Amino acid sequence: MNKILLAFLTCFLSVLAFTVNAAEPRQEPTDQERARTVYIFHHPVVMLQAKFGLTTPEERVLRIRNTLRNFTQEDVREPLKIVSVTRYNQQGRLIVMNGKPIMLLTQADLDEGDDLTLDQAAQRVLTRMDAQRAALHDQYDTGWLALSVVKTAAGLLVLFLFGYGAWRSWRWVRRFYRRRIVENRSWVPQSWRRYIGAIEIRLYALLMILLGLAGFYAWLSWSFSLFPWTRIWGTSLGDWSIRVLQQIALSIVSALPGLMIVLIIFLITAFILKLLKMVLNQVEAGRLQLPGIHPETVGATRKLISVVVWLFALSAAYPFLPGANSLAFKGISVFFGLMLTLGSAGVMNHAMSGLVLIYSRALRKGDVIRVADNEGLVSEIGMLATKIITRENYVVTVPNAVVVSGKITNLSAHESERGINLTIGATIGYDTPWRQVHAMLEMAARRAKCTDPSCPPLVRQLELMDWYIAYELQVRLMPGQSLAAARDELHSHIQDVFNEFNVQIMSPNFVMQPEGSVMVAKENWYAAPAAPPAGEK
Repeated sequence: MNKILLAFLTCFLSVLAFTVNAAEPRQEPTDQERARTVYIFHHPVVMLQAKFGLTTPEERVLRIRNTLRNFTQEDVREPLKIVSVTRYNQQGRLIVMNGKPIMLLTQADLDEGDDLTLDQAAQRVLTRMDAQRAALHDQYDTGWLALSVVKTAAGLLVLFLFGYGAWRSWRWVRRFYRRRIVENRSWVPQSWRRYIGAIEIRLYALLMILLGLAGFYAWLSWSFSLFPWTRIWGTSLGDWSIRVLQQIALSIVSALPGLMIVLIIFLITAFILKLLKMVLNQVEAGRLQLPGIHPETVGATRKLISVVVWLFALSAAYPFLPGANSLAFKGISVFFGLMLTLGSAGVMNHAMSGLVLIYSRALRKGDVIRVADNEGLVSEIGMLATKIITRENYVVTVPNAVVVSGKITNLSAHESERGINLTIGATIGYDTPWRQVHAMLEMAARRAKCTDPSCPPLVRQLELMDWYIAYELQVRLMPGQSLAAARDELHSHIQDVFNEFNVQIMSPNFVMQPEGSVMVAKENWYAAPAAPPAGEK
């Protein structure tokens, strides 16, 4: 038992230096002063600063530690006493246990800042040492240690039962929400319940995990406090948790004024955006006119203004955010700045091209356009790309930079309420009268149901080529008519009309000059269905 006691005394009646210049320990020690402080069970008892001859305060501390190692269990049972002595030509107080000296405290060990007499300082040291001696005597008792082990095991069992109960309660909550979803008995809409229920289940699981960690922390601190060699750890855990809670509370209270300013800034920003939205809605509806803003550009203008206003509000509110000057915020700012610098070149090119498309009003949603090899209906004009629905019902996404850099052919009529202008090309040989070709193409256009009867068809001769003539038929389609379906119907009627009048749709090519001239006799100029003008034979 004596060997065990000596081992405990060696390990835990440690003599360490503490940041003090007097007999009373200070709260913030330096490395030099730490070697002058006596610790028992990690509690500061006294610091020594007097030098006797060649013996420094640090050497006095080492001697006290060696003295403590030689105490027996019988010595620890006896109370501590203070004996007045005169040593080194000065008054001192000697602290003894069972008649054996432990340490000497002299007037030179005191600090004027403590405002203590030698007797008062010695009494404080005696009180601290006697408290640790009593704790050592009680807690190193076999019965006490056995009871501490039982308490620790009982606390662990309670913690395990709490964890098991938390797990069972989580399973019950999960079944409860699933049953509510199946039975549709929740006041939350069914379409939302599936998602909200999953979130609530996970939040409950997170709450149980946090409570379990808090319980484990409390059990660990309590268990450490039951044993003398770990009591300081239990005290440290408790003090640390209290300090953390205090810091959190102080941080929250100190951050409230800044958060109030941030809230006021955001409320003012939301109010300004609400007013701008009301004005822009009037412009979009055509009830208000503003210079440089058109109804079709209101959507992009609203987004741009919202981004600018929110960025300005964020810049104004940033200094008032909690931790705005911390290294974490600065690191995040540098990270996002680096990402924006590296990835903004291509994105900004497409974004600026999208703004050019919107504000130049080269095309609008619902227009039929031709861009490069893509022809179709514009379904969306985004900030980065334009989506086109082709005749195959494919959705083609064209980057805005590609759209702006190329040629855009808008097939829609200038007036939004009118249909699309459609052109059909055909090449016919020189042996067919052009007046007949004109009449047949116009007849095919009038037969088509997709064309607008209020707008007469128009036929042009685009080019006199080597072996044939290039004709073009232009018609206006009915509003909402599909371009691909209209082109298919017109092609069908053109073939039917040409077949009715025995005219072949063919573009001849000659290897050598024909024997006869390829031309149309004057009497065949107005071959059916063409008719000569009134008064002309």
